[in-house]
Amino acid sequence: MAAEPQDGRERALAVAGRALARRDLSTRELDGRLARAGIAREVADEVRDRLVASGAVTDARYARTAAESFARRGWGDRAIEAKLRGAGVDRETAGEAVAELDPESERARTLAARERDPQRAAARLTRRGFSRESVEDALGGALDWDA
Repeated sequence: MAAEPQDGRERALAVAGRALARRDLSTRELDGRLARAGIAREVADEVRDRLVASGAVTDARYARTAAESFARRGWGDRAIEAKLRGAGVDRETAGEAVAELDPESERARTLAARERDPQRAAARLTRRGFSRESVEDALGGALDWDA
């Protein structure tokens, strides 16, 4: 019977290793992966703590890489921060990751340039979590907010 916990840890490490080979995970996401794999809570906690202690899992690194990915895919700062918070990243760490990105107004201008209709561009940027200021800056006054 003593082999079962060791087998559980090995299985948990294998599950975590496969997941982390694909992309960084937040600690909450790692917990979810281990739970879905049927790993006992005590074993999952132990494995997560070991991976965090070794630096293999850090919410700060996850936040930076995820924020960069979301920004490349056209998301605004508010949406990125919300996505990071949803993944279990604390407010301060999420804010720091967003602060390291290219300015939101520059990203908004790049996206707005792809759209001919300023109203459609504004709607798209707003849906993607860009601030009103970034949308206005991106459209250079071509938008009537009251229309």
